[in-house]
Parts: sequence; C-alpha cells; structure tokens
Amino acid sequence: MKQRLTAKEEEIMTIFWEHGEMFIRDILNYIPEPKPSYNTVATQVKFLEDKGFVTRKPIANTFIYTPVISEKEYSGATISTVVQQYYNNSYASVVSQFVEEEKMDLDELKALIAEIEKRRK
Repeated sequence: MKQRLTAKEEEIMTIFWEHGEMFIRDILNYIPEPKPSYNTVATQVKFLEDKGFVTRKPIANTFIYTPVISEKEYSGATISTVVQQYYNNSYASVVSQFVEEEKMDLDELKALIAEIEKRRK
C-alpha cells in the first residue's frame, strides 16, 4: 500500500469512494459546512495524487480525478498495519482482545468461524 491518509485526506477519499471520479468543484458539493476554499480542496487532492490514491485526467481547462485505491484495499491495509504493529502480526490476538473486552460475543465468533470454514471448502 501507498502511505497513510490524514483525516482531511480520508474525508476526501470517502467522497471519492462513494461517488467515483469527479472534479474539485464536485468534491466541494459533498463537503459539509463550513466548506473549505476551492484551493484548499485542490491542495488536498494534489496530496492524494502524490501519494498514489487518485489519478487525474485533463478535460478542457481542468482535471477530473479518479480514485486508484478502493476503500476495501485501504481499510485492509490499515488493519494489517495495526495488527503488525500492536499484535505481533497475530490476527488471533486481535480477535482474542475483542472477546476479552466483550466487543465480540460468542455468536459473532461462531459466525466468523463458520465463514472461515465455508471459505476453505
């Protein structure tokens, strides 16, 4: 995966993931009030392009931007990084912590096990 996103970059990427390719002015339409300036959004999108999250294509005198990385790819890579850094690369340790902290109940754990078994067949 490329690099981590800042909170503002992630907000803009969420808009891309929900709506697909768009112009800067389109992104502004989806940002809640108080809206940042056009230039601020353009700068954030430039950072996303530099990090490899979006590409741009010239159209007339402007650019249309397209997401390159899906939300699923990004969230998967983010989780992998957390598991590597904090759980010694053990997904079982993550699940165990969820169970211990009662963030995952027995029924959810059984459903997860059933899903894993189903995928292995």
